[in-house]
Amino acid sequence: MEIVLKRMYFPEGTNGALSFEGKEICKTIELPWRNNQARISCVPEGKYKIRKRFSAKFKWHIEIMNVKNRKFILFHPANHAQKELNGCIAPVTQITGEGRGNESRKAFEELKKLVFPYLESGFKIELIIKSENSVPNL
Repeated sequence: MEIVLKRMYFPEGTNGALSFEGKEICKTIELPWRNNQARISCVPEGKYKIRKRFSAKFKWHIEIMNVKNRKFILFHPANHAQKELNGCIAPVTQITGEGRGNESRKAFEELKKLVFPYLESGFKIELIIKSENSVPNL
């Protein structure tokens, strides 16, 4: 099973759309591309396994596994990448600017509703991240 994140890079953030079987699940926001530097860059393009994870801070959420030179890369709620993300991906209902969106908690609940039953049933889910524009030279 695959979910696909198609995104666009901008100076102030990275915006995308997450889909499953060609149907959009939600929009996404991330930090701008900064050469995969931990805590300040969006996730590199590629293919990653995801898993269900629990933490005191985020409760049940989704972890993106095996991101090169990074750890604890998550899908979790946030509406402003620069203020609320440290390299993770935030689902949002609507994009409102570069690295900004709204109703993130609502979008995150929709993503969990789709993904968690598959993960709990033993399905392997891969996240495929690709872009619609080239990585900027920063």
